[in-house]
Amino acid sequence: MTTIKSVRHSEGDKRGGPEDSAQGSAGQAVPVGGDAGATVRLDGLTMRFGERTVSKDINLTIGAGEVLSIVGPSGCGKTTLLRAVAGLIRPADGVVRIDGRAVDGTPDGVAMVFQHFGLFPWKTVESNVAYALRVRGTGKKEALERARELITLVGLSGFEKSYPHQLSGGMQQRTGLARALAVRPRLLLMDEPFGALDAQTREVLQFELLRIWQDHPVTMLFVTHSIDEAVLFGNRIAVLNGRPSGVAELIDVRLPAHRDRSVLATPEFLAIRERVWSLIMNADAGR
Repeated sequence: MTTIKSVRHSEGDKRGGPEDSAQGSAGQAVPVGGDAGATVRLDGLTMRFGERTVSKDINLTIGAGEVLSIVGPSGCGKTTLLRAVAGLIRPADGVVRIDGRAVDGTPDGVAMVFQHFGLFPWKTVESNVAYALRVRGTGKKEALERARELITLVGLSGFEKSYPHQLSGGMQQRTGLARALAVRPRLLLMDEPFGALDAQTREVLQFELLRIWQDHPVTMLFVTHSIDEAVLFGNRIAVLNGRPSGVAELIDVRLPAHRDRSVLATPEFLAIRERVWSLIMNADAGR
């Protein structure tokens, strides 16, 4: 069994300030998450599809406000892991706990951002963002006010009445992010959120998300095929490999608290990137 313990980061290694909210373009505070963020624990998690075991005996503990990046070869069960945490599928064995409670169904305070946007084509930007609140019983007026705050936060002011087909891919993903933030999540599950975007838009949105997270660091599990993205976001990186997959290595990312483009060229960043690359390439060679 692979057992992973949580890593306590020093104050200098934490990313994010003391503020409990992000700042909209007008300079007003816009709350984007629940206090502190959730803790997540995976105990002996095994996932199967029919007779095929995708992942086996995965043990991870993620601290409140931590970002855990998850990388690995295609087909190793990264998205399946997220879906188990979200309560969308049941593990074959083991248990997922959020704030100490076993996940049975979709837990409160958890939001997921998908690669392919997942917007309702018949709803406007503001209606898509407000939808997450409306299904939780929030009144229409309050939901729309909250939606407009978040639309400003993600840089979409002026597009409130636009429909998804009238938006670029980057704008659609900004809408998806705003919808996820609408419920003030304590845990964000990011399933390759920028994977469908062009390189320039992807980089812009990476740093937009970093800005939002640094203003209010909720717990985040970030699945990506981009090694650079994994290093940029993660406090730690879980590298999955093998068939069935397990945690090959858990890498502590010791980079500056507030990260911008300059960190991409630092020796520390490049060394971590190379380590992750070698683990994934060795896994692919053995498949």
